Amino acid sequence: MKYDPKSSVAEEFINDEEIRECLEYAEKNKHNAALIDSILEKAKLEKGLSHKEALVLLDCDIEEKNQEIYALAEKIKRDYYGNRIVMFAPLYLSNYCVNGCLYCPYHLKNKHIPRIKLTQDEIRREVIALQDMGHKRLAIETGEDPINNPIEYVLESINTIYSIKHKNGAIRRVNVNIAATTHENYKKLKDAGIGTYILFQETYNKESYEKLHPTGPKHNYAYHTEAMDRAMEAGIDDVGCGVLFGLELYRYEFVGILMHAEHLEARFGVGPHTISVPRVRRADDIDPDTFDNGISDDTFAKIVACIRIAVPYTGMIVSTRESQKSRERVLKLGVSQISGGSKTSVGGYAEPCEEDEDSAQFDVSDRRTLDEVVKWLMELGYIPSFCTACYREGRTGDRFMALCKAGQIQNCCHPNALMTLKEYLEDYASPGTKEVGEKLILRELDNIPKEKVREITRQHLTDIHNGDRDFRF
Repeated sequence: MKYDPKSSVAEEFINDEEIRECLEYAEKNKHNAALIDSILEKAKLEKGLSHKEALVLLDCDIEEKNQEIYALAEKIKRDYYGNRIVMFAPLYLSNYCVNGCLYCPYHLKNKHIPRIKLTQDEIRREVIALQDMGHKRLAIETGEDPINNPIEYVLESINTIYSIKHKNGAIRRVNVNIAATTHENYKKLKDAGIGTYILFQETYNKESYEKLHPTGPKHNYAYHTEAMDRAMEAGIDDVGCGVLFGLELYRYEFVGILMHAEHLEARFGVGPHTISVPRVRRADDIDPDTFDNGISDDTFAKIVACIRIAVPYTGMIVSTRESQKSRERVLKLGVSQISGGSKTSVGGYAEPCEEDEDSAQFDVSDRRTLDEVVKWLMELGYIPSFCTACYREGRTGDRFMALCKAGQIQNCCHPNALMTLKEYLEDYASPGTKEVGEKLILRELDNIPKEKVREITRQHLTDIHNGDRDFRF
């Protein structure tokens, strides 16, 4: 098959021959200072790079040029996202699964893990616990099981989550991470009011993919890889892609994820809303040492930097799989969303489990509370944002990307971040966190460029202090 980014066929828009040619080209040119300089000059326009160009930067082993790559990634991150970091939490609804994925403890043959499926009342308790932490944005997760986790269960759960208003809490955006499904089911998810549909490819190498998914519906590489096309055809504006680094050679995966982004842009006019970059972690029945493609922290940081340069407009997510030290490093290189206070077990928020509780999907490295993460971010100079305004105002898909590319999105994102942070400080923060946050807000008000917007924001901050909630531009 020939490479065709506009094709709807998986093996044409994620083309093995094209990837391998890119790998060979980048290997040959990793010392080519003139070529690297020309790519960096193009990258400085902040319009993105092709997968082939980005891989040359990833492979570059000229230290002086690498420092330029990191500096450019930091600049692009600041230019498009400022110092805002969006906060979210995963919510695991069920770990029943019929697949045989070799890297996930939910696989069907694992008899050690207790199988749990939350009732709607249990979901309510979980959501109230998350609201009491301060979260406004969730990513719901389930294993693939048509009997235990049918689409009707997911839809009912979404409705339950949106319906819960506890004290001043409310979940304002529900993102959904469930298995590849049909056009009809994606339409149902769209109608249910989801935010982003998230699906990790795990690996873009078809041969490795089929070996890692030996049984179950996820074995079908084409059906899985083409899922984003079906979702977008069904009207879902925002989709989130990702690979699980450590399953396959990282250079192959790097090219694959960028080709997927290019495909969505070529076919639908808008690339992925987010790209996630998880690494294999230890879990019940899973030893990451089984996979011999693990990457170092240095390589991980460079991957993040080069993705940021290649796709300036796409959000990047790092979860609590990563340690505090690792997350701090990649925040400035490109990451724009992180989770905080996360539990990866079913029912882990309302009734916290021991950290080694064996219903967790993976071990968490960053085990701090949401409040500790919020304070840490602010002390680093970031604005923890609980904003969901773009989704709720219809600024999604190509509408969001058009505003982002024009540099207009920051006219509303910065003040929205400050107002949602103020809500958090008033309702949930510890005294120490609140003190740090109030000083940050005062400083950041001066960074709102338009005077009228600045004054409206100032008034809304006062209104929030006096008890009102949910202001947005």
